[in-house]
Amino acid sequence: MSTISRAETPVTVFAAASLKTAMDQIALEWPRKVTISYSGSGTLAQQVSQGAPADVVILANTRWMDWLESKGIIDPDLRLNLLGNRLVLVAASGHPPIAADQPGAVLDALNGGRLAIGQTTGVPAGIYGRAWLENAGLWEELAPHLAETENVRAALAFVTRLETPLGLVYASDATAEPSVDIVYEVPPSRHPTIIYPAAALTPEGETFLSFLFQPATLQIFQTYGFLTTDPAS
Repeated sequence: MSTISRAETPVTVFAAASLKTAMDQIALEWPRKVTISYSGSGTLAQQVSQGAPADVVILANTRWMDWLESKGIIDPDLRLNLLGNRLVLVAASGHPPIAADQPGAVLDALNGGRLAIGQTTGVPAGIYGRAWLENAGLWEELAPHLAETENVRAALAFVTRLETPLGLVYASDATAEPSVDIVYEVPPSRHPTIIYPAAALTPEGETFLSFLFQPATLQIFQTYGFLTTDPAS
């Protein structure tokens, strides 16, 4: 888990790991001190449920936010959908595109290596990725060749360090890392809609959440490859 902070009274934000590059930039625009802790959505949700002192929590999957809401930890009236994203397959720069929806294409590209992916039962990017592989009829073929990670940025790091030939990450991760190329864009119809729900847990968190929805802040998210969404959707 990594942290960024500024001077003055802090606002504490728990944010999904895939938000790091954009949120680090946004933190510089916030006029007060903000402390942002990044990790996998499941880890963050569990920490919040155990009483970790967060003012705002932003996750990469509605499942974990629904879980927090079911426990009465977040107020549904203070929950909004902040962003969307796309799922992509990445490789080291210069790799040609892959017809990843075709049987055998990803396996051939792996050439004995593994596909880096977030943990497929708990990490949102991994959950979305598994849904794609199952819907495309590729799960049985590729399941033995996965390198499952604790969050999506760890999957990206496997590719940047050349430890795996391919990684399944968000488009925003690919935008943030110049050493990888997108070799396949997963059709959105092949997996559940990618939504980043955000919830304020304190009055200070409400103020920061409002700041995230300002046009200039949303533009920063867009610059880093995220999609903006209707917060009430």
